[in-house]
Amino acid sequence: MDSNGRELTRREAMERKRLYIASLMIFIGIPVVIALGVLVLPKELYMLLSIVVLCMTMAPFFMVFESRKPKAREIVLLAMVSALTAGAHIFLHIVLPVQIGTALVIIGGISLGPEAGFLIGALSRFVCNFYMGQGPWTPWQMFCWGLLGFLAGLAFNRGNMDSLKSRSFKVIVGPVLTIAFALLVAYASYMIYPGEDESFFGWRLYAFGAVGLIAGVVVQKKRLPIDGLTISLFTFFTSFIIYGGIMNAASLIMTMNANTGETLSLDALRALYISGLPYDMLHAGTAAICVFLFGESIITKLERIKIKYGIYK
Repeated sequence: MDSNGRELTRREAMERKRLYIASLMIFIGIPVVIALGVLVLPKELYMLLSIVVLCMTMAPFFMVFESRKPKAREIVLLAMVSALTAGAHIFLHIVLPVQIGTALVIIGGISLGPEAGFLIGALSRFVCNFYMGQGPWTPWQMFCWGLLGFLAGLAFNRGNMDSLKSRSFKVIVGPVLTIAFALLVAYASYMIYPGEDESFFGWRLYAFGAVGLIAGVVVQKKRLPIDGLTISLFTFFTSFIIYGGIMNAASLIMTMNANTGETLSLDALRALYISGLPYDMLHAGTAAICVFLFGESIITKLERIKIKYGIYK
């Protein structure tokens, strides 16, 4: 094997190691810190918890520079995408109820990779809440937005930019069928044992949908081509299942923490998932529309910037 081959193998091994450590940090480390912060810290110290989450968010991104000197142009591009996400979300939050911030986080993850996608999501949400209102919900929103960016960077094949011109359902039929099968299992479980649930449209949609979504991302890891239909469907499912599912549970936890003596209630959790369904549908739908309308053009421009300035080579 020549020197170029050895260097490529070494780089791929380092990328796998970095992704493994980043996944542990994101799926285990940060949730544990948020849970401990909610249970142990007074709710008035939410800013401290937010800063801790932000520092942990930066760690996977700094691992990108493990074997080379960081370039200012890379930091500038990351800051630009984060600022664009925060600014656009704040503006449209005032003008129209459109979740363009969620769309831009996913676009950033697709273009810049999973670690950078998580940092863009968490940092942008942290900045947004200085204008939209900081509170105990901030760490949860930072984690949810970051998770969307991370999953987007993990699922899509950034090396296949030629697929930007296509809109074929075939490219996403695998993950869609995985989610559909998970929802069918959810409905079957409701029919067999409904428990105290009055309707199928509740926690089962989120819980079983999340299992199907994560399975689809794992199966299609870095294989999904970047086309308008694919990224739109991905945006809808991840925003509805991941963001909505986590934030509905977080609402109950924050309420419990704010009222002394209250405990977690499954009945209250069921009610939150049912009442939150319309908002989650609106959130996911408007984000998917934004991605469908502007996603391809923004990704193309980011790719041109990366090529022109030799970023992430």
